[in-house]
Amino acid sequence: MKILYGVQGTGNGHISRARAMAEAFAQFPELEVQWLFTGRPPEKLFAMEAFGDYWWREGLTFVHKEGKIDQIATARQLNLSRLLKDIRELPVQDFDLVISDFEPVSAWAAKKRKRPSLGLGHQYAFNFSIPTPAFGWIARAIMKMFAPVKVSLGMHWYHFGHPILPPIAQAHSDPSQDEVPGANDGHVLVYLPFEHAAPLLRQLAQLPHQFTVYGLPTDQPKADNITLKAPSVDGFRADVASAKAVICNSGFELIAETLTLGKPILTRPLKGQFEQEANALALRELQLAKVVEHMDAITIGRWLEEHPKGVQITWPDVAGAIVYWIAKGRRNSPQELADSLWQAVIPGRQAVKSRRETESTAAPLDEVDTAEEIKGSEST
Repeated sequence: MKILYGVQGTGNGHISRARAMAEAFAQFPELEVQWLFTGRPPEKLFAMEAFGDYWWREGLTFVHKEGKIDQIATARQLNLSRLLKDIRELPVQDFDLVISDFEPVSAWAAKKRKRPSLGLGHQYAFNFSIPTPAFGWIARAIMKMFAPVKVSLGMHWYHFGHPILPPIAQAHSDPSQDEVPGANDGHVLVYLPFEHAAPLLRQLAQLPHQFTVYGLPTDQPKADNITLKAPSVDGFRADVASAKAVICNSGFELIAETLTLGKPILTRPLKGQFEQEANALALRELQLAKVVEHMDAITIGRWLEEHPKGVQITWPDVAGAIVYWIAKGRRNSPQELADSLWQAVIPGRQAVKSRRETESTAAPLDEVDTAEEIKGSEST
């Protein structure tokens, strides 16, 4: 089977999810995958070895400024003629299936040519009734029409009673933490790429904590308690694993991965971004993280002084289960796939279930907590 897999490259979460899917696809050589990335300049893509000779198109993206969406700048940078040309010329007719991780060029090309299409990703969970802010019809229409597909597999931290899958989240393991007492007493990991760099660094400089910061230019002036790091997949995972806490925007993938380690999370949604504001609402409802409106020294300092506790969740091998489902002809319904995966979600456990263990789980686990108990405490 030949598959065209489109990935929205605006956020690192989409690419992180794609890396997990690429690893799962490698177990099924009969599935030939051609990767397509849009939404980010090609020179800003990094650690792309897993995707082989991938394609790139300009696609669509949002412009952000100082922690919020800049709607005027977003409209100005839209090259509609280029987008329509890319959709028209994408050779989707050469593929048996088009997969879109909320990627508009591949999704719309498949729709126009009436090719089979499958949507994978967090954004497709918004096809169902889940916690969302009171946004107007324009924002909701954009979410629905941005990357339309025939069949979708949405993902979220909870299913909310719908055929929504758990996240594709790889644990950021650090074996040294099991051996060294106090291994989590060190730095705080900060990933706030949408914030204005200079004011954020000034706020962090006022606090008596060590901060490891990703997502900002590394040549910024900084205080001695701040380490600025360039993008690195392995380095970032190691720093998340060894951190005592994580401070981030309300993107989906990083929070899902942080939950595998049980780290406390302080998060601020990107203003005007429907998905992140909805994520913040869900995080409050599920009590999985502390959601705030501002990232300043007072807010961060008070939170760290409270010695917050994290919520730990072990997600099953969702990527492996999806690829297996595709390889076997997608005979089971999305609801059946979702049910089997949620039965394998384990709050408070370390061991990650393999794909074969996930497939064999046909009934709720009697020995462990179930997905119905995914909820933190008021002190999270």
